[in-house]
Amino acid sequence: MRVEQISIFLENKAGRLAEVTAILRDANVNIRALSLADTTDFGILRLIVNNNQAAEEALKKEGFTVGKTNVLAIEVDDSPGGLNNVLDPLTSEGVNVEYMYAFANPHGKNAIMIFRFHDLDKAIGILKEKGINVINGADVYNL
Repeated sequence: MRVEQISIFLENKAGRLAEVTAILRDANVNIRALSLADTTDFGILRLIVNNNQAAEEALKKEGFTVGKTNVLAIEVDDSPGGLNNVLDPLTSEGVNVEYMYAFANPHGKNAIMIFRFHDLDKAIGILKEKGINVINGADVYNL
């Protein structure tokens, strides 16, 4: 149920993001979802890709620092309150959202959101209990 996300630390300067995307292109790696957060000096690019090993090898070869993190991909109803229906049961059980981002689901009517929780196992249990669809990593990589 976990999805492996790669994180790349980037200097906050012109062209750095384009450099990463060119490296991934040349390694034939397809980006499925991404999030970019920045500060004055650096940024963290979080990616879900179709081939983590190829992405990591290509980026490290070019001198980038790459980390791996487990996240969850959750199907969220595309309707008013859809996200709240996911968050409420987690909040009531004390599960904290560290960060989240979304991407379009090309094969369905609902959104898919990527979540990093402080306790992934507890979050998985709560979501299963509530009948909320947590998408397998292999399925996310192939969307």
